[in-house]
Amino acid sequence: MDKFSYIANAHVAYIDELYVEYKKNPESVDPSWKSFFDGFEFAITQYGEDENGGALKGTSMAEAEPSTTPASSGSLATKGTIMDMELLPKEIKVRALIHAYRSRAHLRSKTNPVRERKDRKALIDLEDFGLDQQDLNTEFQAGKEIGIGTAKLSKIMEALKTIYEGPMGFEYLYIRDPEMLDWFKTKVEKEALAFNPSVEEKKQILSKLNQAVVFENFLHTKYIGQKRFSLEGGESTIPFLDAVVNASADLGVEEFMLGMAHRGRLNVLANIMGKTYEQIFSEFEGTAKPDLTMGDGDVKYHMGYSSDLVTPNNKKIHLKLAPNPSHLEAVNPVVEGFIRAKIDSQHKGDSKKAMAILIHGDAAVAGQGIVYEVTQMAELKGYNTGGTIHFVINNQVGFTTDFDDARSSIYCTDVAKIIDAPVIHVNGDNAEAVVFAARLASEFRQKFNKDIFVDMVCYRRHGHNESDEPKFTQPSLYNIISKHPNPREIYVKKLTERGDFDAKIAKQMDEEFRQLLQDRLNMVKEKPLPYQQTKFETVWESLRRSTPEDFELSPETGISEETIKVVADALTTIPKGFKPIKQIEVQLKQRKDMFFNSKSLNWAAAELLAYGSLLKDGETVRITGQDCQRGTFSHRHAVVHDANTNTPHNFLKELKGHDGKFYIYNSLLSEYAVLGFEYGYGMANPHSLTVWEAQFGDFANGAQTMIDQFITSGESKWQKMNGLVMLLPHGYEGQGPEHSNARPERFLQLSAEYNIIVANITEPSNFFHLLRRQLAWEFRKPCVVMSPKSLLRHPKVMSPISEFTNGRFREIILDTKTNPDEVKRVVLCSGKIYYDLEEVREKEKVTDVAIIRIEQLHPLPKKQMFEALKQYKNAEVFWVQEEPENMGYWNYLLRLLYKELPMELIARKNSASPATGYNKVHVEEQTAIVRKALKLS
Repeated sequence: MDKFSYIANAHVAYIDELYVEYKKNPESVDPSWKSFFDGFEFAITQYGEDENGGALKGTSMAEAEPSTTPASSGSLATKGTIMDMELLPKEIKVRALIHAYRSRAHLRSKTNPVRERKDRKALIDLEDFGLDQQDLNTEFQAGKEIGIGTAKLSKIMEALKTIYEGPMGFEYLYIRDPEMLDWFKTKVEKEALAFNPSVEEKKQILSKLNQAVVFENFLHTKYIGQKRFSLEGGESTIPFLDAVVNASADLGVEEFMLGMAHRGRLNVLANIMGKTYEQIFSEFEGTAKPDLTMGDGDVKYHMGYSSDLVTPNNKKIHLKLAPNPSHLEAVNPVVEGFIRAKIDSQHKGDSKKAMAILIHGDAAVAGQGIVYEVTQMAELKGYNTGGTIHFVINNQVGFTTDFDDARSSIYCTDVAKIIDAPVIHVNGDNAEAVVFAARLASEFRQKFNKDIFVDMVCYRRHGHNESDEPKFTQPSLYNIISKHPNPREIYVKKLTERGDFDAKIAKQMDEEFRQLLQDRLNMVKEKPLPYQQTKFETVWESLRRSTPEDFELSPETGISEETIKVVADALTTIPKGFKPIKQIEVQLKQRKDMFFNSKSLNWAAAELLAYGSLLKDGETVRITGQDCQRGTFSHRHAVVHDANTNTPHNFLKELKGHDGKFYIYNSLLSEYAVLGFEYGYGMANPHSLTVWEAQFGDFANGAQTMIDQFITSGESKWQKMNGLVMLLPHGYEGQGPEHSNARPERFLQLSAEYNIIVANITEPSNFFHLLRRQLAWEFRKPCVVMSPKSLLRHPKVMSPISEFTNGRFREIILDTKTNPDEVKRVVLCSGKIYYDLEEVREKEKVTDVAIIRIEQLHPLPKKQMFEALKQYKNAEVFWVQEEPENMGYWNYLLRLLYKELPMELIARKNSASPATGYNKVHVEEQTAIVRKALKLS
C-alpha cells in the first residue's frame, strides 16, 4: 500500500474515527495511516494549532470555522475535519496532490494520437486541493516525494505533468505488495523524467520504424487490395517488441514465445522473427509449396514461425510465434502452456529464462472471456509462467465498432487489476515512450515474475482488412487518420527538431530507408537467418507422421513385474507420522490389497500404475482438471492430506529410481483456458503425457473453441502433432441432462484423416494400455476418452495383474461367454452399456446374443470388427447405445459402415436434451434398451 494512500477513495467520517484511535495509540492503526497522521502531526507542530486542535489560522492555512462534529459524508471539504482541505497545512495538500497524480493523472495523459480524450474527471488541479496560483512560488518539502528535493510548487507541478500527463499514463497504485509498488513508483518517477536514449538507441528505434513502414509500403504497393491486416498506424509495435526482446535478453531470458492475432502479424514475422520477404511474398503469390500430404494448411497470417537471433548485446535468443486461428485471444493459454512446459523441462523450473508475450487487440482484450481466465491463471502454481508481458495494439476500433460500444470499462486493460498487474498506457506516435514502456515492462517482469500490461493507443490506417471501407462507420475519425503522418515521419521530425541527430545522420537514415524500400520492391534476395532446432524440436523431428497401418494393431505396452512392484510400493506407502482421514485409510488398504493380495486392479489403480510406469521410463506426466487430485468421484486420490495438518502427500512424487517428472494440479474452474494451456504444454514437450480431466464430460463444450480450432485440426492446419489426453466422464446413470453425456458425436463428427483418437473403454487394463500407447507410438495424437463414473467402483470392472505385464491396447473386445454357433444376434456397443447388457444377459441366461465392445471409435477398427463378425454366420447385427439416436456413435458408424455392414439401432429416441431429469424415467428407458437388445421384449 502506498504510504500516502489516504486520499484516493477515503470516507471522511472513517478517517476522523481513525485519527481519534491514532491519538489514543499510534500503533493501533494501519502503518500507512500512521505515516499520514505522523505527517499531519508534524505539520501541526511546524505551523501550530488553534484551540480546537485544527491548524492555526493565518500563515499557511485558509480561514475556516472548525467543527467538532464528525464528517458525515465523503466530501473532501467537510468543515472542521482532518480531511478539510481548507484546514490542512499546505505541505500536506501538496502531498495529497502528488498522490492524486499517481492515482488519477493517467485519466488526463496524452496517450491518444488522433483524437482528444474524454474528460474522465481526473480532479488533479490545484483548486481541487485548496491550492492556487499564489502558491506556485512557495517551496515544499513534498518535492522529495518525487525525487526532486525541496522545490517550488511550480517545479513540482512541472515534474508531475511531465511524468504523469505526458505520452504515458501509469496505473499502479492498486498494487498491494509494498516492495513492488515502491519499485514501480520509483522507476516511473525517476526514470521517466530522465529518459533520453543514446544516439545509437535512437538509431535502433528509427531503424525498426523504417523496417515496419517499408514492409507495409512494400505490401501495399505490390499486393494492393489483398488482405494482410496491416500494422499501419501501429508501427511502433516493432520497436516495442525489439526493445522487449533485447532488454529481457540482457536480463537473462533465453527464449520467447509470442501469441498474437492477425493485425501486424506479417510485419512481426519479417521484422522481429526474421522471416524473409521472399518467403512471405511467395505465400502471397501462391508460389510457396506447402506439403499438403500432411494436411490442408492455413492462411499466411495464421502460421507460426521459429527463429534464432543474436541481440545487439550479443545474447543468443530463441523466438517462437505460435500458430493461431481467427478466434481472437484463443491462442493465449496455448502460449502459456507451451512456455510452462519449457520452464518445467528445458529450463529446470527457472521461469526467468523463458517468457510469454501476448499481443492483444483492444476490442478483444476487453471482450473475450478467455482473457479473464488466462489472467486469473497467472499466479496459480499449476499455471504460473513467471509473468507475461501483455501488449495491446489499441487501434480504438473493433472491426467497425467504436470503443464506446466495445466495453463498459474506461480502459480495455482493466482486467489487469484482478492480479495487481500494473498498466502503462502509451501514445503509439511517441516511439521513445513506447520503448521506455517496453524496457520498464521487461525489468518489472524479470524482477517480480509478474504480469504487466502495456496499452499502446494508436490507430488503424485502413479498414479491418485492406479491402474494407472504415468511413462507413467512423467517417470523422478516418478523415483525421487520412491526413495523419505515420510514427516514422513523426519521429524523424522530432529528432531533427530536437537536434538529437545532425542533418547528416537523419539524411543518411532516410536514404537507407528509401533504398531498403526499393530493394524490397525490386525483390532483392535476403539470406534467411541460420536456425538451430531446440532440444524439443529435435525430438519432434525424430517422430514421424502416422499412417493408416499404424491403427490396425497397437504396439506392445506391457511392463515388468518389478516396475509394478516399485510403483505399487509408492502408491501404498505414506510418510511416517502422516495421518490420513479414515476414508482414505480404508481406500489405501484396498489399494494395497489389490496390488499385493488379490492382484486385480480397479480403474484408479490401473490409471496410477500407467502414470508411475511412464515416470519409470523417464517421461513427464502432467494432469490437471477440477478436483483431479482426488478425482470428481473420489476415486483417484493421487494426492492425500494429513487429517491434522492438511499437509499433502503426492504418492507418485515419492516413486524411487526414475527420471520422469510428475505434476498433478487441481485447476481453476475453467474449461476453455485450462484445456488450451494443456494443449500448449503437449505441443511443446513430446515426452509428456499431458492429461486434462473434465469434472463431467458435459462441461467440455465450454472449451469447444479449443477442441475445434486446435485439438482436432492443429495437425492438419499447422503440421503440429500433440499427444494431449482428454478424460470426459460420460455415462447414463440417471444424473440428468448435464451429468450424462460428453457429446461423443461431436468428437466423431470432427474425426477424419486419423486426426484424433476417440475411445470409450470398459476395462482398467485397456485404459492402462491406452495411456501408455500415447507415448509408445512413434507419432502423437490427441486422445479423447469417454471415461467412466459408476464403473469406477463396479465389482466387475477389475483387471488381473497379468494383463498389465504383457499385451497391448485392444481396439475391440470380443465376447468369450457365448457359443458362436448358437448366436442369432450380435450386439455392438461401447462403454458402460456393456455392463448393463451383461448383467441382464447373465441373469436371464440369454445364450443367443453376443456382445462385442468397440473400445476405440476413431480410427474405427473396421478390419478387426469384420474379422470378429465372421464367426457369427447369419446373425443379425445391432448397434446398441444408451445415448439418444441423434447423439452418441450411430450417425458416425452409419456414415462409415452403411455400404459394408447392414445394422439396426437400439437407442433412446431422438432428443433435443441429452437425458431425462427424472430418475424413474431414466430407469424405464435404460431397461427398455437393454431388454430390447437382448430380445427380452
